Amino acid sequence: MSKVEEQKRRTFWLRQFQTWHWMSAAICLIAMLMFSVTGITLNHSSRIGTKPEVTTREEKLPAPLLAQLSREPPSNKAPLPSAVSDWLKESLDVRTAGHATEWSEDEVYVSLPRPGGDGWLTIARESGAVRYEVTDRGWVSYLNDLHKGRNTGPLWGWFIDVFAVACVLFAATGLLLLYFHSGRRRSTWPLVALGLALPAVLLVIFVH
Repeated sequence: MSKVEEQKRRTFWLRQFQTWHWMSAAICLIAMLMFSVTGITLNHSSRIGTKPEVTTREEKLPAPLLAQLSREPPSNKAPLPSAVSDWLKESLDVRTAGHATEWSEDEVYVSLPRPGGDGWLTIARESGAVRYEVTDRGWVSYLNDLHKGRNTGPLWGWFIDVFAVACVLFAATGLLLLYFHSGRRRSTWPLVALGLALPAVLLVIFVH
């Protein structure tokens, strides 16, 4: 291969890596900032004081809907009847679809976990009394749960996967760009080696 062809090939791959590098950076920029900040807040969560706010609401299930709860469900994990779920959505703005439901002789309990808080709802099967309680632990806790993917649903989980792939692409193309420019920057590989050695040393010596 001639020097001209080799230079053309080098230029082609350099442009490809630069393109993929900035595209992956653009895709994951905001999420990377959020995950970096929440990495700090998670690491110092015990020092960040939060005061949970608890909100409780009570309603009464209409008699026709209560009659549907008097029937024995096919299992103690069966979801609420669709009509009851629709009424809860309209009356309390609570979406119960897809949430864990437990039936007992006295009541129906619905677990309603959420990022940055918690929630639950009970319906007395005899009286129809509905009690809904939600706990809000604030924005820091909300962002921390987004970082962990806790109680965020499958779509957010898929987003984290896509974001992780974009980060891998960003790091890999960055490493390849370092390789292309390392001939003119002697400190490139010592710094890369330091970035690898530092966490390894910390893990071996200080983490047990």
